Amino acid sequence: RGISSDERPKRPLTAYFRFLKENRSAFRQNNPEMNNMELVKKIADTWKELPASQKQVYEEARKTDWQRYKERLAAYKAQLTPAQAAALKEERSKRLAKRRSFRAKRELTVLGKPKRPRSGFNIFVSENFQESEGISPVAKLKQLFDAWQKLSSSQKQPYLQLAEDDKVRYENEMKSWEAKMVELGREDLIRSRKQRPKTKTAETAKNAETAKASSQENKAKLKLKKREE
Repeated sequence: RGISSDERPKRPLTAYFRFLKENRSAFRQNNPEMNNMELVKKIADTWKELPASQKQVYEEARKTDWQRYKERLAAYKAQLTPAQAAALKEERSKRLAKRRSFRAKRELTVLGKPKRPRSGFNIFVSENFQESEGISPVAKLKQLFDAWQKLSSSQKQPYLQLAEDDKVRYENEMKSWEAKMVELGREDLIRSRKQRPKTKTAETAKNAETAKASSQENKAKLKLKKREE
């Protein structure tokens, strides 16, 4: 009580991020035609080629700020009771996890990661949502869910085929995107072999899509039930 994690001293920037923060605006002004991914790559390449003497300036600034940070952090921790320390540790862990998740998603957006493929049910909803009956979005979704369940296999087939086409689009775009990530030195964003889809026969693909559609229906049904409750 009376102590907030906002009062905790902030960790100093690394040498590279100091360079990035100080020079990003200038790089943007000098390269207005570049998108974010290209700009980041250019800044990273410039940092790599920077002479050691110039990098040392940023490193010395980091060391100075790091020493100041440790002193402030020690003073901050000294005023905490054991209960406050435990509560703030839990609060900080949750905030850091949320922040890391947000930054990871934002980074993937900036880097242009392709959107995941849609299921047949998702495509059906997107095409019919505006014209569906219902006052609220939840009511519209429920009406569409019921309508999807009543469709025959032949009526669902066009949507399932569009979903298959979207999978092909996604895989082609992902291969191109992952190749760019390798060029940027971001192999950590590349899918492992276990994550990559295996080649399927037509029958296997059809069965898999049917199972996925069923799963989507069940998830939507559970979500609707929770909202109604």
